[in-house]
Amino acid sequence: MKLLATLSTSAVLVAGLAAGEAQAQGRPACPVKLGGILPLTGSMGPVGKRIADSAQLAVKHVNEGGGVKGCPVQFILRDDQGQPTVGVDAAKYLVEVEGVPAMTGTVSSGVSLPILTSIAAPSKIPMISCCSTAATFTTLAQEGKTGGYFFRTLPTVKTQAYASAKVAADRGYKRVAMIYINTDFGSGMVKDFTKAFTKLGGEVVKTVAYNENQPSYRAEVNSALAEKPDAVFMVAFPQDGATMTREWISLGGTQNLILNNSLRSPEYVRSVGPRFLQNAVGMDNASTAGPTVDAFKQSFQAAYNASPDGPGIYNQYDAVMVLGLAMNIAPDLTGPAIRDAIRKIQDPAGTVVGTGPEEFKKALALIKEGKPIRYTGATGPVEFDANGDVGGAALIWNVKGEQLGVDRTLTIEDMNALFKQIDG
Repeated sequence: MKLLATLSTSAVLVAGLAAGEAQAQGRPACPVKLGGILPLTGSMGPVGKRIADSAQLAVKHVNEGGGVKGCPVQFILRDDQGQPTVGVDAAKYLVEVEGVPAMTGTVSSGVSLPILTSIAAPSKIPMISCCSTAATFTTLAQEGKTGGYFFRTLPTVKTQAYASAKVAADRGYKRVAMIYINTDFGSGMVKDFTKAFTKLGGEVVKTVAYNENQPSYRAEVNSALAEKPDAVFMVAFPQDGATMTREWISLGGTQNLILNNSLRSPEYVRSVGPRFLQNAVGMDNASTAGPTVDAFKQSFQAAYNASPDGPGIYNQYDAVMVLGLAMNIAPDLTGPAIRDAIRKIQDPAGTVVGTGPEEFKKALALIKEGKPIRYTGATGPVEFDANGDVGGAALIWNVKGEQLGVDRTLTIEDMNALFKQIDG
Protein backbone atom coordinates (compact mmCIF):
# COMPACT_ATOMS: atom_id res chain seq x y z
CA MET A 1 0.00 0.00 0.00
CA LYS A 2 2.89 2.35 0.85
CA LEU A 3 4.44 1.59 -2.57
CA LEU A 4 1.15 2.39 -4.33
CA ALA A 5 0.80 5.60 -2.36
CA THR A 6 4.40 6.56 -3.22
CA LEU A 7 3.81 5.82 -6.92
CA SER A 8 0.57 7.81 -6.93
CA THR A 9 2.28 10.74 -5.23
CA SER A 10 5.14 10.55 -7.71
CA ALA A 11 2.72 10.54 -10.63
CA VAL A 12 0.99 13.62 -9.32
CA LEU A 13 4.34 15.36 -8.81
CA VAL A 14 5.50 14.46 -12.32
CA ALA A 15 2.21 15.68 -13.81
CA GLY A 16 2.47 18.89 -11.81
CA LEU A 17 6.07 19.45 -12.88
CA ALA A 18 5.15 18.81 -16.52
CA ALA A 19 2.27 21.24 -16.33
CA GLY A 20 4.49 23.83 -14.64
CA GLU A 21 7.19 23.40 -17.28
CA ALA A 22 4.65 23.78 -20.09
CA GLN A 23 3.22 26.93 -18.58
CA ALA A 24 6.70 28.34 -17.94
CA GLN A 25 7.45 27.88 -21.66
CA GLY A 26 4.21 29.65 -22.62
CA ARG A 27 2.42 26.42 -23.48
CA PRO A 28 -0.77 25.28 -21.75
CA ALA A 29 -1.01 22.01 -19.87
CA CYS A 30 -2.74 19.41 -22.01
CA PRO A 31 -5.59 18.82 -22.48
CA VAL A 32 -7.08 22.30 -22.67
CA LYS A 33 -10.42 22.35 -20.91
CA LEU A 34 -13.55 23.97 -22.29
CA GLY A 35 -16.73 24.20 -20.22
CA GLY A 36 -20.25 23.62 -21.47
CA ILE A 37 -23.63 24.06 -19.79
CA LEU A 38 -26.83 22.87 -21.49
CA PRO A 39 -30.25 21.54 -20.45
CA LEU A 40 -29.91 17.79 -20.99
CA THR A 41 -32.97 17.00 -18.89
CA GLY A 42 -36.13 18.89 -17.96
CA SER A 43 -38.50 20.71 -20.30
CA MET A 44 -35.69 21.62 -22.72
CA GLY A 45 -34.00 18.20 -22.54
CA PRO A 46 -34.99 16.98 -26.04
CA VAL A 47 -33.69 20.17 -27.62
CA GLY A 48 -30.66 20.43 -25.32
CA LYS A 49 -29.40 16.96 -26.22
CA ARG A 50 -29.33 17.79 -29.93
CA ILE A 51 -27.56 21.07 -29.20
CA ALA A 52 -25.03 19.09 -27.14
CA ASP A 53 -24.44 16.83 -30.15
CA SER A 54 -23.55 19.92 -32.15
CA ALA A 55 -21.12 21.06 -29.45
CA GLN A 56 -19.43 17.65 -29.42
CA LEU A 57 -19.13 17.74 -33.21
CA ALA A 58 -17.44 21.14 -33.03
CA VAL A 59 -14.98 19.91 -30.40
CA LYS A 60 -14.21 16.90 -32.62
CA HIS A 61 -13.49 19.23 -35.54
CA VAL A 62 -11.30 21.48 -33.39
CA ASN A 63 -9.26 18.51 -32.22
CA GLU A 64 -8.95 16.98 -35.68
CA GLY A 65 -7.88 20.39 -36.97
CA GLY A 66 -5.04 20.78 -34.46
CA GLY A 67 -6.63 21.55 -31.10
CA VAL A 68 -5.68 24.59 -29.04
CA LYS A 69 -2.02 25.59 -28.91
CA GLY A 70 -0.99 22.03 -29.76
CA CYS A 71 -3.23 20.41 -27.13
CA PRO A 72 -6.45 18.46 -27.53
CA VAL A 73 -9.58 20.09 -26.12
CA GLN A 74 -11.45 18.33 -23.33
CA PHE A 75 -15.10 19.38 -23.37
CA ILE A 76 -16.64 19.20 -19.90
CA LEU A 77 -20.41 19.36 -20.25
CA ARG A 78 -22.79 19.88 -17.34
CA ASP A 79 -26.59 19.63 -17.22
CA ASP A 80 -28.45 22.73 -15.97
CA GLN A 81 -31.86 20.96 -16.08
CA GLY A 82 -33.32 24.27 -17.25
CA GLN A 83 -33.02 25.58 -13.67
CA PRO A 84 -31.10 28.75 -12.68
CA THR A 85 -29.70 27.38 -9.40
CA VAL A 86 -28.53 24.17 -11.08
CA GLY A 87 -26.93 26.20 -13.86
CA VAL A 88 -25.05 28.41 -11.41
CA ASP A 89 -23.80 25.34 -9.53
CA ALA A 90 -22.64 23.84 -12.83
CA ALA A 91 -20.77 27.02 -13.76
CA LYS A 92 -19.20 27.21 -10.32
CA TYR A 93 -17.96 23.63 -10.68
CA LEU A 94 -16.52 24.31 -14.13
CA VAL A 95 -14.68 27.44 -13.03
CA GLU A 96 -13.59 26.57 -9.48
CA VAL A 97 -13.01 22.81 -9.75
CA GLU A 98 -12.18 22.17 -13.41
CA GLY A 99 -10.53 25.53 -13.97
CA VAL A 100 -11.98 26.13 -17.44
CA PRO A 101 -10.78 29.36 -19.07
CA ALA A 102 -13.95 29.73 -21.17
CA MET A 103 -17.40 28.20 -21.46
CA THR A 104 -20.39 27.89 -23.74
CA GLY A 105 -23.97 27.99 -22.52
CA THR A 106 -26.76 27.91 -22.11
CA VAL A 107 -30.22 27.85 -23.74
CA SER A 108 -32.61 29.66 -21.39
CA SER A 109 -31.94 33.33 -20.75
CA GLY A 110 -33.25 32.79 -17.23
CA VAL A 111 -30.38 30.36 -16.62
CA SER A 112 -27.65 32.14 -18.59
CA LEU A 113 -28.23 35.43 -16.80
CA PRO A 114 -27.37 34.32 -13.23
CA ILE A 115 -24.45 32.29 -14.59
CA LEU A 116 -23.10 35.43 -16.25
CA THR A 117 -23.64 37.82 -13.35
CA SER A 118 -22.59 35.53 -10.49
CA ILE A 119 -19.87 33.37 -12.06
CA ALA A 120 -18.64 34.21 -15.56
CA ALA A 121 -18.24 38.00 -15.40
CA PRO A 122 -16.83 38.16 -11.83
CA SER A 123 -14.41 35.33 -12.65
CA LYS A 124 -13.46 36.91 -16.01
CA ILE A 125 -14.49 33.82 -17.95
CA PRO A 126 -15.72 34.37 -21.52
CA MET A 127 -19.15 32.82 -22.13
CA ILE A 128 -20.79 32.29 -25.53
CA SER A 129 -24.47 31.32 -25.60
CA CYS A 130 -26.11 29.57 -28.52
CA CYS A 131 -29.62 30.49 -27.62
CA SER A 132 -30.19 33.08 -24.88
CA THR A 133 -31.91 36.00 -26.59
CA ALA A 134 -33.25 38.23 -23.78
CA ALA A 135 -32.64 41.96 -24.19
CA THR A 136 -31.30 42.07 -20.61
CA PHE A 137 -27.86 40.93 -21.80
CA THR A 138 -27.61 43.87 -24.20
CA THR A 139 -28.64 46.28 -21.47
CA LEU A 140 -26.07 44.87 -19.05
CA ALA A 141 -23.36 45.16 -21.70
CA GLN A 142 -24.31 48.75 -22.42
CA GLU A 143 -24.09 49.48 -18.69
CA GLY A 144 -20.63 47.89 -18.49
CA LYS A 145 -21.83 45.09 -16.22
CA THR A 146 -20.74 42.11 -18.34
CA GLY A 147 -17.11 43.15 -18.58
CA GLY A 148 -17.35 42.21 -22.25
CA TYR A 149 -17.33 38.52 -21.30
CA PHE A 150 -20.76 37.62 -22.76
CA PHE A 151 -21.37 36.81 -26.41
CA ARG A 152 -24.17 35.02 -28.24
CA THR A 153 -24.46 33.48 -31.70
CA LEU A 154 -28.25 33.89 -31.95
CA PRO A 155 -29.96 37.23 -32.69
CA THR A 156 -31.78 38.89 -29.83
CA VAL A 157 -35.40 38.36 -28.84
CA LYS A 158 -36.36 41.45 -30.85
CA THR A 159 -35.61 39.66 -34.13
CA GLN A 160 -37.85 36.76 -33.16
CA ALA A 161 -40.67 38.98 -31.93
CA TYR A 162 -40.71 41.32 -34.93
CA ALA A 163 -40.54 38.45 -37.44
CA SER A 164 -43.38 36.65 -35.64
CA ALA A 165 -45.48 39.82 -35.67
CA LYS A 166 -44.97 40.22 -39.41
CA VAL A 167 -46.01 36.64 -40.07
CA ALA A 168 -49.13 37.08 -37.93
CA ALA A 169 -50.04 40.28 -39.76
CA ASP A 170 -49.35 38.73 -43.17
CA ARG A 171 -51.77 35.92 -42.30
CA GLY A 172 -54.48 38.40 -41.51
CA TYR A 173 -54.64 37.80 -37.77
CA LYS A 174 -56.08 40.78 -35.90
CA ARG A 175 -56.53 39.60 -32.32
CA VAL A 176 -53.72 37.51 -30.83
CA ALA A 177 -53.38 36.07 -27.33
CA MET A 178 -49.95 35.19 -25.90
CA ILE A 179 -49.05 32.45 -23.44
CA TYR A 180 -45.43 32.90 -22.46
CA ILE A 181 -42.80 31.49 -20.15
CA ASN A 182 -42.35 33.64 -17.05
CA THR A 183 -38.72 34.65 -17.66
CA ASP A 184 -36.84 37.64 -19.07
CA PHE A 185 -37.00 35.94 -22.47
CA GLY A 186 -40.77 35.51 -22.29
CA SER A 187 -41.36 39.04 -21.02
CA GLY A 188 -39.13 40.42 -23.77
CA MET A 189 -41.11 38.55 -26.41
CA VAL A 190 -44.37 39.98 -25.07
CA LYS A 191 -43.00 43.53 -25.07
CA ASP A 192 -41.47 43.41 -28.55
CA PHE A 193 -44.22 41.37 -30.22
CA THR A 194 -46.91 43.67 -28.82
CA LYS A 195 -45.07 46.75 -30.10
CA ALA A 196 -44.53 45.28 -33.56
CA PHE A 197 -47.97 43.68 -33.97
CA THR A 198 -49.72 46.88 -32.88
CA LYS A 199 -47.63 48.87 -35.38
CA LEU A 200 -48.66 46.40 -38.10
CA GLY A 201 -52.36 46.84 -37.35
CA GLY A 202 -53.07 44.03 -34.90
CA GLU A 203 -53.96 43.81 -31.22
CA VAL A 204 -52.61 41.60 -28.46
CA VAL A 205 -55.81 40.90 -26.54
CA LYS A 206 -54.36 38.88 -23.65
CA THR A 207 -50.97 37.93 -22.25
CA VAL A 208 -50.70 35.03 -19.81
CA ALA A 209 -47.47 34.03 -18.06
CA TYR A 210 -46.77 30.43 -17.07
CA ASN A 211 -44.21 28.70 -14.87
CA GLU A 212 -42.26 25.70 -16.14
CA ASN A 213 -42.68 22.00 -15.37
CA GLN A 214 -46.35 22.01 -14.39
CA PRO A 215 -48.52 18.93 -15.04
CA SER A 216 -51.28 21.07 -16.58
CA TYR A 217 -51.78 24.57 -17.96
CA ARG A 218 -55.57 24.57 -18.16
CA ALA A 219 -55.86 27.73 -16.06
CA GLU A 220 -53.51 29.66 -18.35
CA VAL A 221 -55.19 28.27 -21.47
CA ASN A 222 -58.68 29.13 -20.25
CA SER A 223 -57.57 32.67 -19.41
CA ALA A 224 -56.31 33.19 -22.96
CA LEU A 225 -59.34 31.47 -24.52
CA ALA A 226 -61.72 33.83 -22.71
CA GLU A 227 -60.74 36.65 -25.09
CA LYS A 228 -61.69 34.57 -28.16
CA PRO A 229 -58.51 35.39 -30.13
CA ASP A 230 -58.17 34.47 -33.79
CA ALA A 231 -54.64 33.18 -33.10
CA VAL A 232 -52.43 32.32 -30.12
CA PHE A 233 -48.68 32.91 -29.82
CA MET A 234 -47.06 30.29 -27.61
CA VAL A 235 -43.65 31.26 -26.25
CA ALA A 236 -42.62 28.01 -24.60
CA PHE A 237 -40.14 25.17 -24.41
CA PRO A 238 -41.01 21.81 -26.00
CA GLN A 239 -42.22 19.77 -23.02
CA ASP A 240 -44.41 22.49 -21.52
CA GLY A 241 -45.39 23.75 -24.96
CA ALA A 242 -46.70 20.34 -25.97
CA THR A 243 -48.81 20.06 -22.82
CA MET A 244 -50.14 23.58 -23.33
CA THR A 245 -50.93 23.05 -27.03
CA ARG A 246 -52.80 19.79 -26.42
CA GLU A 247 -54.91 21.48 -23.74
CA TRP A 248 -55.50 24.53 -25.94
CA ILE A 249 -56.85 22.39 -28.77
CA SER A 250 -58.86 20.05 -26.52
CA LEU A 251 -60.59 23.07 -24.96
CA GLY A 252 -61.65 24.39 -28.36
CA GLY A 253 -58.84 26.84 -29.14
CA THR A 254 -58.06 27.85 -32.70
CA GLN A 255 -55.39 25.94 -34.60
CA ASN A 256 -53.99 29.27 -35.81
CA LEU A 257 -50.83 28.82 -33.77
CA ILE A 258 -47.76 31.06 -33.74
CA LEU A 259 -44.76 29.27 -32.21
CA ASN A 260 -41.37 30.44 -31.01
CA ASN A 261 -38.07 28.90 -32.14
CA SER A 262 -37.78 26.41 -29.24
CA LEU A 263 -40.86 24.57 -30.50
CA ARG A 264 -39.20 23.82 -33.85
CA SER A 265 -38.62 20.33 -32.59
CA PRO A 266 -39.67 16.88 -33.90
CA GLU A 267 -40.43 15.88 -30.30
CA TYR A 268 -42.91 18.75 -29.96
CA VAL A 269 -44.63 17.84 -33.24
CA ARG A 270 -44.93 14.17 -32.26
CA SER A 271 -46.19 14.99 -28.78
CA VAL A 272 -48.91 17.36 -29.99
CA GLY A 273 -49.81 15.37 -33.09
CA PRO A 274 -48.92 16.75 -36.53
CA ARG A 275 -52.55 16.83 -37.71
CA PHE A 276 -53.22 19.62 -35.21
CA LEU A 277 -50.27 21.71 -36.42
CA GLN A 278 -50.98 22.03 -40.13
CA ASN A 279 -51.95 25.69 -39.72
CA ALA A 280 -49.16 26.50 -37.28
CA VAL A 281 -46.30 28.82 -38.15
CA GLY A 282 -43.12 29.56 -36.24
CA MET A 283 -39.92 31.57 -36.32
CA ASP A 284 -36.29 30.55 -35.95
CA ASN A 285 -33.02 32.15 -36.93
CA ALA A 286 -31.85 31.40 -40.46
CA SER A 287 -28.42 30.50 -41.71
CA THR A 288 -27.14 32.25 -44.79
CA ALA A 289 -26.66 29.98 -47.78
CA GLY A 290 -23.12 28.98 -48.69
CA PRO A 291 -20.48 26.26 -48.68
CA THR A 292 -19.62 26.60 -44.97
CA VAL A 293 -23.27 26.04 -44.03
CA ASP A 294 -23.57 23.09 -46.42
CA ALA A 295 -20.38 21.54 -45.03
CA PHE A 296 -21.75 21.72 -41.49
CA LYS A 297 -25.06 20.16 -42.52
CA GLN A 298 -23.25 17.27 -44.18
CA SER A 299 -20.96 16.74 -41.19
CA PHE A 300 -23.85 16.70 -38.71
CA GLN A 301 -25.89 14.34 -40.89
CA ALA A 302 -22.93 11.98 -41.24
CA ALA A 303 -22.14 12.05 -37.51
CA TYR A 304 -25.65 11.53 -36.15
CA ASN A 305 -27.74 10.28 -39.09
CA ALA A 306 -30.13 13.15 -38.41
CA SER A 307 -30.89 16.57 -39.82
CA PRO A 308 -29.29 19.54 -38.04
CA ASP A 309 -32.47 21.57 -38.47
CA GLY A 310 -33.76 22.68 -35.10
CA PRO A 311 -33.23 25.43 -32.52
CA GLY A 312 -29.68 26.21 -31.46
CA ILE A 313 -27.87 23.49 -33.38
CA TYR A 314 -26.08 25.69 -35.92
CA ASN A 315 -25.49 28.39 -33.31
CA GLN A 316 -23.93 26.00 -30.80
CA TYR A 317 -21.47 24.72 -33.36
CA ASP A 318 -20.36 28.28 -34.07
CA ALA A 319 -20.09 29.09 -30.35
CA VAL A 320 -17.57 26.29 -29.83
CA MET A 321 -15.66 26.97 -33.04
CA VAL A 322 -15.36 30.66 -32.16
CA LEU A 323 -13.90 29.74 -28.78
CA GLY A 324 -11.51 27.26 -30.39
CA LEU A 325 -10.23 29.89 -32.80
CA ALA A 326 -10.04 32.61 -30.15
CA MET A 327 -8.10 30.40 -27.76
CA ASN A 328 -5.51 29.90 -30.49
CA ILE A 329 -5.35 33.61 -31.31
CA ALA A 330 -5.03 34.64 -27.65
CA PRO A 331 -1.45 35.05 -26.39
CA ASP A 332 -2.39 32.96 -23.35
CA LEU A 333 -5.40 31.12 -22.00
CA THR A 334 -6.54 33.69 -19.48
CA GLY A 335 -10.10 34.94 -19.62
CA PRO A 336 -9.27 38.54 -20.64
CA ALA A 337 -6.97 37.33 -23.43
CA ILE A 338 -9.61 34.95 -24.81
CA ARG A 339 -12.31 37.65 -24.54
CA ASP A 340 -10.24 40.06 -26.61
CA ALA A 341 -9.32 37.36 -29.14
CA ILE A 342 -13.00 36.56 -29.78
CA ARG A 343 -13.22 39.95 -31.47
CA LYS A 344 -10.45 38.90 -33.86
CA ILE A 345 -12.15 35.86 -35.41
CA GLN A 346 -14.04 38.14 -37.84
CA ASP A 347 -11.44 40.50 -39.30
CA PRO A 348 -12.82 42.22 -42.44
CA ALA A 349 -9.36 41.97 -43.99
CA GLY A 350 -8.92 38.33 -43.01
CA THR A 351 -8.91 35.14 -45.03
CA VAL A 352 -12.25 33.35 -44.91
CA VAL A 353 -12.18 30.12 -42.89
CA GLY A 354 -15.20 27.87 -42.60
CA THR A 355 -16.55 24.82 -40.83
CA GLY A 356 -14.96 21.40 -40.41
CA PRO A 357 -11.50 20.16 -39.37
CA GLU A 358 -9.71 21.08 -42.58
CA GLU A 359 -10.89 24.68 -42.35
CA PHE A 360 -9.86 24.81 -38.70
CA LYS A 361 -6.42 23.51 -39.67
CA LYS A 362 -6.25 26.24 -42.34
CA ALA A 363 -7.16 28.84 -39.70
CA LEU A 364 -4.41 27.63 -37.34
CA ALA A 365 -1.81 27.95 -40.10
CA LEU A 366 -2.88 31.54 -40.74
CA ILE A 367 -2.89 32.35 -37.02
CA LYS A 368 0.63 30.94 -36.60
CA GLU A 369 1.78 33.18 -39.45
CA GLY A 370 0.22 36.20 -37.75
CA LYS A 371 -2.36 36.64 -40.49
CA PRO A 372 -5.99 37.69 -39.82
CA ILE A 373 -8.95 35.37 -40.32
CA ARG A 374 -12.64 35.84 -41.04
CA TYR A 375 -14.72 32.97 -39.63
CA THR A 376 -17.80 32.08 -41.66
CA GLY A 377 -19.58 29.32 -39.82
CA ALA A 378 -22.66 27.14 -39.67
CA THR A 379 -24.84 30.25 -39.41
CA GLY A 380 -22.78 32.26 -41.90
CA PRO A 381 -20.44 35.13 -40.98
CA VAL A 382 -20.26 35.54 -37.18
CA GLU A 383 -19.91 39.24 -36.40
CA PHE A 384 -20.28 40.41 -32.79
CA ASP A 385 -21.22 44.01 -32.11
CA ALA A 386 -20.00 46.05 -29.14
CA ASN A 387 -22.47 44.26 -26.85
CA GLY A 388 -21.58 40.74 -27.97
CA ASP A 389 -24.75 40.45 -30.07
CA VAL A 390 -25.16 39.26 -33.66
CA GLY A 391 -27.69 40.17 -36.33
CA GLY A 392 -29.34 37.69 -38.61
CA ALA A 393 -32.07 36.55 -40.94
CA ALA A 394 -35.30 34.90 -39.81
CA LEU A 395 -36.58 31.52 -40.93
CA ILE A 396 -40.35 31.06 -41.00
CA TRP A 397 -41.18 27.39 -40.41
CA ASN A 398 -44.28 25.24 -40.51
CA VAL A 399 -45.43 21.64 -40.29
CA LYS A 400 -46.24 19.81 -43.52
CA GLY A 401 -47.67 16.35 -43.09
CA GLU A 402 -45.60 14.89 -40.27
CA GLN A 403 -42.44 16.87 -40.94
CA LEU A 404 -41.07 20.28 -40.06
CA GLY A 405 -40.95 22.47 -43.15
CA VAL A 406 -39.81 25.91 -44.29
CA ASP A 407 -42.33 28.54 -45.29
CA ARG A 408 -39.87 31.28 -46.27
CA THR A 409 -36.85 33.25 -45.11
CA LEU A 410 -36.74 36.90 -44.13
CA THR A 411 -33.28 38.04 -45.20
CA ILE A 412 -31.10 40.41 -43.21
CA GLU A 413 -32.25 43.14 -45.59
CA ASP A 414 -35.90 42.19 -44.93
CA MET A 415 -35.30 42.33 -41.18
CA ASN A 416 -33.54 45.69 -41.40
CA ALA A 417 -36.52 47.07 -43.32
CA LEU A 418 -38.92 45.61 -40.74
CA PHE A 419 -36.95 47.15 -37.87
CA LYS A 420 -37.08 50.52 -39.63
CA GLN A 421 -40.85 50.17 -40.24
CA ILE A 422 -41.56 49.41 -36.59
CA ASP A 423 -38.95 51.49 -34.78
CA GLY A 424 -38.87 54.39 -37.24
